[in-house]
Amino acid sequence: MTVDSTAARKSRRSGGKRAVAKKATGEPELVQLLTPEGERVEHPDYSIDLSPEELRGLYRDMVLTRRFDGEATTLQRQGELGLWASLLGQEAAQIGSGRATRDDDYVFPTYREHGVAWCRGVDPTNLLGMFRGVNHGGWDPNENNFHLYTIVIGSQALHATGYAMGVAKDGADSAVIAYFGDGASSQGDVAEAFTFAAVYNAPVVFFCQNNQWAISEPTEKQTRVPLFQRAQGYGFPGVRVDGNDVLAVLAVTKAALDRARTGEGPMLIEAFTYRMGAHTTSDDPTRYRRDEERELWEAKDPILRLRAHLEREGLADEEFFAGLETESDALAKRVRDTVRAMPDPDHMAMFEHTYADGHALVDEERAQFAAYQASFAEETN
Repeated sequence: MTVDSTAARKSRRSGGKRAVAKKATGEPELVQLLTPEGERVEHPDYSIDLSPEELRGLYRDMVLTRRFDGEATTLQRQGELGLWASLLGQEAAQIGSGRATRDDDYVFPTYREHGVAWCRGVDPTNLLGMFRGVNHGGWDPNENNFHLYTIVIGSQALHATGYAMGVAKDGADSAVIAYFGDGASSQGDVAEAFTFAAVYNAPVVFFCQNNQWAISEPTEKQTRVPLFQRAQGYGFPGVRVDGNDVLAVLAVTKAALDRARTGEGPMLIEAFTYRMGAHTTSDDPTRYRRDEERELWEAKDPILRLRAHLEREGLADEEFFAGLETESDALAKRVRDTVRAMPDPDHMAMFEHTYADGHALVDEERAQFAAYQASFAEETN
């Protein structure tokens, strides 16, 4: 796989002829290498050359990630999980960026980066423990350089920036990538992270998945400019990429990470995509958005787009697609079986590790809860 970029080494030229043309048609200014119809196109600033095997690998990643995500949603509806945040529609943004990272890079996710976790080698069943309420994360962040999910909106951008500053001080040539959504871009933590990253020239890539909705708030109620343009005010480049185009996301993210590794500082990527499902399983998107909007974006489905390209170029046959369907079924079964077999945590575990040296109030609460639990045993005797 080879990726070339000239634009990653300079700020975006938002006033160029290409930008004017985009504005004239009302379309977003973005990097695209694969049209919604699956046609390969070129971009003057970013290019990528992938083998047929690598293209099939990206397709496999997206299909299996979507199947896992759908299975998790179903498990929540069946009462097996307390909550689930679906990535439906955002597979290209996550797989493309995840596959752009190196093993020694460090990833700071939010709570929806199931596809990135897949790329980092985190077992998908480990993602479900927290949502089932049986652990506080389910994996060791240092095994895969993939931090635990962050529920607090935007805080991981600061964590990533601090980690990247440490990487620079250590003289390492690795990079850091922080994921957040369009809603999190309005948080003060993200603004502070931009400031520190710029001032300290930290090797961090800020990856914003703009899925158009911060729960029920549309993007236009959060910003008066495209999100990627915010980077200019902090002194580093930003770029908007077609978030449903896995090839473009891969090319742009790899270029941004390479740029960070060579000491050229931070960069903001806005992956322009769409959340086809609910914000979480506790949300009802029909209350605030139209069916026509979803149908418009379903025509830009990232998986169908790459499949059309594979079929158009004769890079995959029916045997490949059938085998992948069998693999998807096996993954779904493993997810179901693993979740239902997860042991319940010790009821008293919630009181552990709250204070390093213990605390009188926690001790009192522990004793009260133990007595409460014991009362049930007494009633059954």
